[in-house]
Amino acid sequence: MATDWPARSRAVAGYQKFLLTLLVLNFPCEACIDQIFYVPTKLIAYEIIGKVNVEECLKSVDAIHSNDTDFGILENGSIYMKNTVVLSPGKRIFIVTLVNSRKQKQKDIKVTLLHQKKELKKNHYKETVLRRAKRRWAPIPCSMQENSLGPFPLFLQQIQSDSAQKYTVQYSISGPGVDQKPLNLFYIEKDTGNLFCTGPVDRETYEAFELIAYASTPDGYYSDSPLPLTIKIEDENDNYPMFTETVYNFEVLEGSRVGTSVGKVCATDRDEPDTMHTRLKYSIMEQQPPSPKLFSVHPASGVITTISHQLDREVVDKYKLTVKVQDMDGQFFGLMNTSTCIISIKDANDHAPTFTKSMYETSVEENTIKMNILRIAVQDKDLPNTANWRANYTILKGNGNKNFQIVTDPQTNEGVLSVIKPLNYEENQKVMLEIGATNEAPFSRDIRSMSTAMVTVNVIDENEGPDCSPEAQSVRIKENVSVGTRASGYKAQDTETRSSNDIRYKKLIDPKGWFTIDEASGSIITSKKLDRESEVIKNGVYTITVLATDKDGKTCTGTLGIILEDVNDNAPVFLQENVILCKSKMGHTTIVAVDPDDPMNGPPFDFKLGPSSPDIRKIWTITRLNDTSARLSYRDNAHFGKYAIPITVSDKHGMSSTKTLRVNLCDCSHPEQCKTEKSAYSDIRLGTWAILAILLGVALLFCILFTLVCGIWNPSKVKKPFPDDMAQQNLIISNTEAPGDDRVCSTNGFATQMLNGNSQGFCGTLGSGIKNGGQECFEMMKGGHQTLESCRGGGHHTLDSCRNGGHVEVDTCRYTYSEWHNYTQPRLGEKLHLCNQNEDNTNAQDYVLSYNYEGRGSTVGSVGCCSERHEDEGLEFLDHLEPKFATLAQACMKR
Repeated sequence: MATDWPARSRAVAGYQKFLLTLLVLNFPCEACIDQIFYVPTKLIAYEIIGKVNVEECLKSVDAIHSNDTDFGILENGSIYMKNTVVLSPGKRIFIVTLVNSRKQKQKDIKVTLLHQKKELKKNHYKETVLRRAKRRWAPIPCSMQENSLGPFPLFLQQIQSDSAQKYTVQYSISGPGVDQKPLNLFYIEKDTGNLFCTGPVDRETYEAFELIAYASTPDGYYSDSPLPLTIKIEDENDNYPMFTETVYNFEVLEGSRVGTSVGKVCATDRDEPDTMHTRLKYSIMEQQPPSPKLFSVHPASGVITTISHQLDREVVDKYKLTVKVQDMDGQFFGLMNTSTCIISIKDANDHAPTFTKSMYETSVEENTIKMNILRIAVQDKDLPNTANWRANYTILKGNGNKNFQIVTDPQTNEGVLSVIKPLNYEENQKVMLEIGATNEAPFSRDIRSMSTAMVTVNVIDENEGPDCSPEAQSVRIKENVSVGTRASGYKAQDTETRSSNDIRYKKLIDPKGWFTIDEASGSIITSKKLDRESEVIKNGVYTITVLATDKDGKTCTGTLGIILEDVNDNAPVFLQENVILCKSKMGHTTIVAVDPDDPMNGPPFDFKLGPSSPDIRKIWTITRLNDTSARLSYRDNAHFGKYAIPITVSDKHGMSSTKTLRVNLCDCSHPEQCKTEKSAYSDIRLGTWAILAILLGVALLFCILFTLVCGIWNPSKVKKPFPDDMAQQNLIISNTEAPGDDRVCSTNGFATQMLNGNSQGFCGTLGSGIKNGGQECFEMMKGGHQTLESCRGGGHHTLDSCRNGGHVEVDTCRYTYSEWHNYTQPRLGEKLHLCNQNEDNTNAQDYVLSYNYEGRGSTVGSVGCCSERHEDEGLEFLDHLEPKFATLAQACMKR
């Protein structure tokens, strides 16, 4: 039957057909040329929007498709909409691909859709399109039974187009089952529109076929839009329900409550869902063992649950169920299948261990440690070698002294009773023990979880020997007791009689051999003088070891701690012997004293200087800092040197000792600087070899000095490094204060000339001076109008006063060094005395000057007389100078 489309759909379809007519008239296709189509903004599903030229682009085409899933391509190149699409933003581009698989060729056509409003002209084609928009298809619902027996080809339905009333229409179809897999399952008669199926179809493979039907005129024009045609395959109950597993394995705890979930079985059916063909129903066909009935299965969900609380692993530990599933909701004509369920019953601790006997008896010797004196067995019905079966044994009563221990043998689950602490027959001849047993796992039910049994342990008597109890005993003795003093010693007892009459004693260990022991009584007797301060004394206790023997020869050993009570028999002493004090850094030293006596006879100590010379007491003082130390300090009048200072130290009871402390008061900043100095105390004496070495050293020194003196005063062997007159001109006095050329050479130069055997006077100028052989110098004469002697004769004359007055006569006779020394020494001493008297050293600037200070504005050069020499004035001595003086020689030459 034909049905009309809604009016809105017909109007849109007519409008699109009108646009298609215009496109075909105005934009003819060319081979493989990109296509542009002007379309409305909204494109309706299954409407044709254009056509591409397939034959001219690729003559033989096997397949044609679009890369955009919203567009479909017919065999003749017509493009239609698979879905309703709104162009945004008014443009859409996709590719149409043509494939020739035989020639392995492929070509692409680019298609562009644009939205453009155009004025449509009234013409013949417009009227034609508007009339065609009223035509419609007649989509008839279509279905076929799966696994149909035919006959084939099987007629399905006829499709019709309204345009067939006025035109000759040919029908065609495409889609799965036609030109897609499975191929050629359906076909249509192009003239009548009759649709046929060529063979049976399995719904579980193909549930439906989505075909597209086309109606076209013989000239290739599609008079109607493609018609979607669905062929639904009707289901047939041809599939058995199948369990997901052949055998199911479940577990459930014994004693579980009714309704406890055991597991779930599940089956599937390939037939059409939500139909009777797939409505499954589960049931239990058989249970092994059959009685009693313990399980049920939910008919719809397949969940297996318990329906009884009688699950007992100790009765049946495994059940087998045969479960059935049937479709058609379990009706007798439904298809069915079965599966097996194995349900294992898990063990619960619902049985307590029970002793095989309620009373046990055993025996053990006293004073022994013995393992496995008794094995106790229990029974338990729970699963062996599990926590529900393994037993824990406990001694409930009778083990107050912790003599016994019971453990579980993991192999047999028996309780092993052992003695871990020796028993004493004299204290208890029989011991009654109550033993309890439980499982490792807690009990699952409210039952009496512990069973008990009584064990009687008989103690066997034996000769134990003497009892050294307590093992460590003590006695007090004063350390100053006389040899032969007796004191109580070690005591042992016979174990049975608790008497010491038959016990004999012997000393085993006595570190110093200070004691002997009475064999019968165990008393100790001093054999040597005791010393509490001995190195073997630990915390005032001297320990000896004693062996006790009974009449049967059995023994025991013990220790006797002899507590030596202290006597004040040691004076305190200090350990320092030598001390170094840096006077500039250290004003005192600390003295620490020790006393080996007990503290009651020790600190506080008293420190004082011992008997010594009065000088020591004037220089040194000692003050106590605390109970065990004092501070030794020196006064301001102490001089550098080494001191022997006796110091007396007394304890609280007045016992004292005196010791000499040797102190080195050193001029240093750290004591390490004085440690290398040799000790020079009065009591240190040189040995024989030291004296001999000193004498040999003195003799060798005299030999060396004699050799040097003889060599220096031999004029023939001494080579003068400088000419006499030239050396004086290179050594100048640096404290010339007056301007001018007056210079006097230093006494060093004079001494050098005298050492070289010359009695020449002083080099220098005096006013205009007298030149002698190009050298400016003057000579001080004994004769003449003015002499050095005359200057010495009166008043406070100086060398300058002699130079400034009168005429100086020149003679070959010169003053000796001793005369010059006698003249200069008193005056230099006077100047130095004035400098010392002035505390702020202001006068020192007039008399004591830096060696390189020559006076402000002085015209004297820094190299002395050489600065005024001529180039040809006897510079031959420069050829004999050492390399270090080469620079000085070059500086003295005028360039």
